[in-house]
Amino acid sequence: MKILKTMLGLSALAAVSLLAVSASAQTYPERTITMVVPFSAGGPTDTVARLVAESMSKDIGQQIIVENVGGAGGTLGAGRVAQADPDGYTVLLHHIGMATSATLYRKLAYDTLNAFEYVGLVTEVPMTIVARKDLEPTDLKGLIDYVKANKDTVTVANAGIGAASHLCGMMLMSAIQTPVVTVPYKGTGPAMTDLLGGQVDIMCDQTTNTTKQILGGTIKAYAVTSGDRLPVLPDVPTAIEGGLADFKVGIWHGIYAPKGTPAEATERLSKALQVALKDPNIVARFAELGTVPSPEADATPAALKAKLEAEIARWKPVIESAGQYAD
Repeated sequence: MKILKTMLGLSALAAVSLLAVSASAQTYPERTITMVVPFSAGGPTDTVARLVAESMSKDIGQQIIVENVGGAGGTLGAGRVAQADPDGYTVLLHHIGMATSATLYRKLAYDTLNAFEYVGLVTEVPMTIVARKDLEPTDLKGLIDYVKANKDTVTVANAGIGAASHLCGMMLMSAIQTPVVTVPYKGTGPAMTDLLGGQVDIMCDQTTNTTKQILGGTIKAYAVTSGDRLPVLPDVPTAIEGGLADFKVGIWHGIYAPKGTPAEATERLSKALQVALKDPNIVARFAELGTVPSPEADATPAALKAKLEAEIARWKPVIESAGQYAD
C-alpha cells in the first residue's frame, strides 16, 4: 500500500508539473518583452525594430519595448542577449552584422551560431551609394573613375566597424579594386551629418537612412544595391546598371533569443512576427523606407538560421581579403 501511495503521489506530482508547464506555455508572455537593438537610437536598424516591436505587441498581447545597447559593431548588445535569462522576455534584433562579426571579431564573448535561438527574418534593406551633393561625377561610372583617380584623398564615411555602411563600403572597394580612406563614426547620425556638411565625400548606407535625404536633394545618389530599381527611388539606377556586375548588397535583419529559450516562446514570437509583417502599416512604412517585409516562409526560426550560416560563409573571405578586423 505504501508503495502504491508513493507511486500515486509521484504520478500526481508529475501531472501537476505538466499542467504547470502547459499553463506557462499557454500564457506566455505574461509581462513586457525587451527587444535589444545593438545600435544607437534613430539609426536604420532602430527604425526597423521600433516599427516591428509596435506591431508585434498588438498580436502578442504584451508591450515589446526597444532598448538600444550600442557599441563594438553590435557585439555588445548581442553579447548582452546571449547572457540574458532564456525565458523569452529578452530578444535581439540585429542586422547582417550578426554574420560578419563572426569574422570581424576574432575574439567574441559568444558563439555566433550557437549562443542563440532563432525567431525569424524581418526584412532585407537595400543599400545606396551616395555622396555629398556637390561631388563632381554625375553617374556611377564617373564616380568609380573619380575614386580611382583620387584614391588618396577621397573619403568614405561609415558608422563604425561592423556597421552596415562599413560592410557595404568594404564591398564597394573590393568591387572596384581600389582602397580609399575610410572615416569611421560613432553611429549613422554623425556620419550622415558630415556627409550633408561636405566633410566627407561618399557613403554607402541603407535606404532606411538615406531615402529622405536623396528625395530632398541634400545628398547625391549614384546607385541602389538591389537587383531592380526601387519604387521609392525610381530614378536611381542599380549598381549593376552602373557597371558593377553582380553588385548586390542587402542588409537583412533577424530576431534572436538567448540559447535555451523555450520552443513555445520562440514559436509564439515567430507567429507574432509573421502577423506583424502583414500589418498594412508595416508594409506602407517599409515601402517608404525602400524595403519590404520578409515573406512568411522567411519569418521562421529555420529560415533565419539558414540565412545566418550562409552569410557567415559569404562574408568571411571578403573580410579576410580586406584584412580589416575589429580586434
